[in-house]
Amino acid sequence: MADRIDAILPQTQCGKCGYPGCRPYAEAIAAGEAGINKCPPGGEEGIRELADLLGVEFKPFGDDVVLKPQSVAFIDENLCIGCTLCLQACPVDAISGASKLMHTIIAPLCTGCELCIAPCPVDCISMQPLPQAARSKQAALVEKRAAAKAARERYQFRLERIERDKREKADKLAQKEKAVAQSVAAPKANAQALIQAALERAKAQAAAVKPQNTGRLTSAQQAQIDEIEARRAKVHEQARSDITPPGNGAS
Repeated sequence: MADRIDAILPQTQCGKCGYPGCRPYAEAIAAGEAGINKCPPGGEEGIRELADLLGVEFKPFGDDVVLKPQSVAFIDENLCIGCTLCLQACPVDAISGASKLMHTIIAPLCTGCELCIAPCPVDCISMQPLPQAARSKQAALVEKRAAAKAARERYQFRLERIERDKREKADKLAQKEKAVAQSVAAPKANAQALIQAALERAKAQAAAVKPQNTGRLTSAQQAQIDEIEARRAKVHEQARSDITPPGNGAS
């Protein structure tokens, strides 16, 4: 039932019904949690269609609802500062522009939701009524359905694009963090390897010059080995402290 209700709604995603979009409003109606007279863009015709679908009585808009003619947004390009806030607000990507560049409304895509007006810091966006062409009621309904279907598809595409951008951003951040961790760990591993190699060389040198009739090292050789061992122990202890999680140390 929510799908059939959603098919009647104008897909402006304006939030004037009190819900964050047409689909949530449709689901609320289907669940009996919302009335059928909460969508000003749908007009009284929309209420009648919902009433017929649900088999309930027609319920007019409240006195606080002001019905407006179908309109599209218009940007005064002489005032636009290219802040992109309206681009972020538009639920159907009906605004063209980029940061610090002039923006413009793609009129055939605009649903008249008015969501771009409030974020604009220079008040350069206004709503312009569309001329009403003379056509039959059936033709107007067909046109309305086609426009709503196209708007719904653009809205879904925008949501998917936003989610895709979030995933890509998270992946890039994870890769960057991994690269940083590897760059931090590499010098420590290299230092340990260098110290171990130096220790092995010192032992090899000591063995090469050691007299055959004694197993004792000279004091200089022993001091060199002791120094290398101390350096290795220090690096090993530092590496252990770097990977020990907070709170796991001795109390």
